[in-house]
Formats: sequence, structure tokens, C-alpha cells
Amino acid sequence: MKKTIIFILLILSSICLFACKSENGSKIKINPDQGQTTRPGTSTNTDDPNKENQNTGEENPIKKEKVLLGIDLIDENIDIFKGKKVGLITNATGINSNYESTIDILFKKVNLTSLFAPEHGIRGANPAGGTVTDETDPVTNLPVYSLYGSTSTPTEAMLKNVDVMAIDIQDVGARFYTYIYTMANAMKACKQYNKEFVVFDRPNPVSGSVVEGTVLDTTYSSFIGMYPIVQRHGMTIGEIAKYFNEEQNIGCNLTIIKMKNWNRDMYFDECDVPWVLPSPNMPTLDTATVYTGTCLFEGTNLSEGRGTTRPFELIGAPWIDAIELANALNSLNLKGVFFRPASFTPTTSKFNGQQCFGVQVHVTDRTIFESVKTGYAMLETIRTMYPDNFQVLNASSQRCTLNLLTGCDYITKHTYTLDQQFKLIEKGSEEFSETRKPYLLY
Repeated sequence: MKKTIIFILLILSSICLFACKSENGSKIKINPDQGQTTRPGTSTNTDDPNKENQNTGEENPIKKEKVLLGIDLIDENIDIFKGKKVGLITNATGINSNYESTIDILFKKVNLTSLFAPEHGIRGANPAGGTVTDETDPVTNLPVYSLYGSTSTPTEAMLKNVDVMAIDIQDVGARFYTYIYTMANAMKACKQYNKEFVVFDRPNPVSGSVVEGTVLDTTYSSFIGMYPIVQRHGMTIGEIAKYFNEEQNIGCNLTIIKMKNWNRDMYFDECDVPWVLPSPNMPTLDTATVYTGTCLFEGTNLSEGRGTTRPFELIGAPWIDAIELANALNSLNLKGVFFRPASFTPTTSKFNGQQCFGVQVHVTDRTIFESVKTGYAMLETIRTMYPDNFQVLNASSQRCTLNLLTGCDYITKHTYTLDQQFKLIEKGSEEFSETRKPYLLY
């Protein structure tokens, strides 16, 4: 009898122990790499940007089309440059489909006399907002003139040895990306000093079929939003040059060397061309996909993920509850996106060296994902959940960063509900879709 009782007690103890382990295992887990306790769905590891790429996997490989870039077609268009001195605006993204630098290609094939550097420099190594200085290119020994320092517009002296100014640079399809305004200013200078302007066209990495956002109020015109376009304009750099030249009355002598085999529905990873970081905090196509929405956080006291391997995908601050925020955002049922609670520690920029809590933005279906609405919804949710912590930086200034990024003041002033903000986005998207039609090349 005593043996039977002991045996029964042992069985009951084992059952209880298993149940406890199972219950605890469903609530918390130990991160073996960092020795930290996290809840399911949270992560402190953002070191490998390839682990969670939404568009990889052998089961559904992405079909690639052999797109020929503008620079790939240089030989077909060589007459444009014959007998002329050529200047070039470019950076590390200026390469052909075989990874050859546009600088080197033009140096061999035409009379390349001058180089011009946008934000981040001719080789793309400078941080965001950092001044770019004049220098000499170490490979060609050509002068490199900065267009992101004491001046953003080529001067008459810079253009003295130039007949044709060309640009070959990878844009990301966002209103606040500065390369298109470097181009616009160069086009104005070419008009003023009677120079030709040539664009080697490249894909819009987030496709040319989607237009989303609010049209910029020119009261808030700046180098992160100069003209009345929307946040996600859906145009190639050649098309946006045509829009600037005609719609905004620049009126320079413009030639666009079009791509071959590109169509408007293509994302960059569907083009068989190399991806090079357009800027230090634009490492992947995933970044570019969310950027037109989450860049808004640059104008707030939240980290936009700079100083991590997932900039603009990770959004947070030390005072956020990651799980509560993720639940709140997922309850909005926004299209094509999931918000995963996450923690991260930026190594630069806001909260340098401090652990932040927030979300990682996972695009689950980019064909229906609405980046601008997503960014506005995130901003609205966070400021509502954390009214004592959330701040718009320099909110009292009409020229505060959030106003310049949104192209208005009503987001800073919190004038409208989220539903009303969405209606304004829909209205702006429809308006600009019509405005851009005459300038589309594909």
C-alpha cells in the first residue's frame, strides 16, 4: 500500500513539473545569445539583415527580368556626348549591370572633365546631413565638386569646363530623399548657363505603379521636399526630371536615356541589376519599402532605427512597452503589414547606446502595403498611447522637421483624426496620380 501511494505521488509530481515547464515555456524564453529573458515575438537580435527578408526563400523565388539601365545603353547614345566636355553627378550607386562604375565608363568613352557629389559624397561614405567637401577623385584625378556643402547648386565656375551635365544615381522613390533636389538644382544651373542635362535612368526600387501620400504645401518647401509631390511618387529619376523640367518650369535642355525591359509593376528585386546602398541608412529594399512612411519619425523624439541594421523598420524609444504597442498597431488591421514587438540599441543617432523598445515593421504583402498610411497610423497611435513622453522636435517652429517631412503643419498640430488623415492621403494620391501622367516614360 505504501509503495502504491509513493508511486502515485511520483507520477503526480512529474505531471505538475511538466505542466509548469510547458506553461512557462509559452510565456517567456531565454535568448541564448544575450542571456536575456524576452517574450515570444520580441527580439534583441537585429544583427543579420537577411534573417527576416520578406522576399527570400527557395519555395517562391522571385522572377528576375534582365533590365538594361540607362548607363548600360551608353554606346547606343554616345552621340549625345561626342565632342563635348561632360560633368557627372553620381555616387557609389552609379554602376552598370556588370558592376562597372559610371565614372570609369564615361572616363573611357567620353571627355569626362568634372564630378559632382550629392549628399553622402561621391563614394557614398558620408553620414546623413554631413557636409560633403570638394576633393579629387583618386581613380581619375578629376575634380569633385560638392553639391551638399556650402552650395547645393553648381556655380558658373564649376560648370566652366562642362558642356553636358549628366546624372546617374539610384533614387528610392521618396519625396524626402535629397538626390532628386540635387538634380533639380543642377538642371536650373544648366538652364541658367546654357548647358545640356542628361539623365541615365534607373528603376524606382519600390515600383512605379503605386502613388501614395499628401501633396506638399510649398510653404514647407525644403531640400527634403522642394516641390508639390507626394511622399511615394512612383516615378523613375528620369520621369521626375521630366516633371521638374516641365511642370515646375525649369526648362533646361533635357535628355533622358531610358531603360529597356523595365515596367511599372517591378520592384528592384525583380530587375536583374545590382543593388548598392543608395545611402548608409538605406541598406536593403525592405528599408526602401517602409521608408516613405516611417521616415516621419525623424521629426520626433523616437528612434527611427538609425544605428541598427534595420533602419526605418525598427521604431521605438526607452519608454515604450513593445508588446502593448505591437498589439495596438496590429489591431488596426493595416494592409500588408505586421508589427512585431522588438527591442534594439542604436549605436548612433537618437538614444545612442540606450535600449529601446518598440516594433519592427514587417511587410507581409508589398502589393497591398500602404507605407504612408502605415507611418501616419504609427505616429498617431504612439502619440495617443504616450502623451506624456511623445514629442515633435522643435514643434513651435514652422520649419520643424516633421512639418518639412509631411509638407504641412496639421500632423504636428494634431489637427485631424487618423480617419481624416487617411482621407487626405487618398485625396493627395488621386491628385498626384493625375498630375504625373504626362511625364511617365514607361
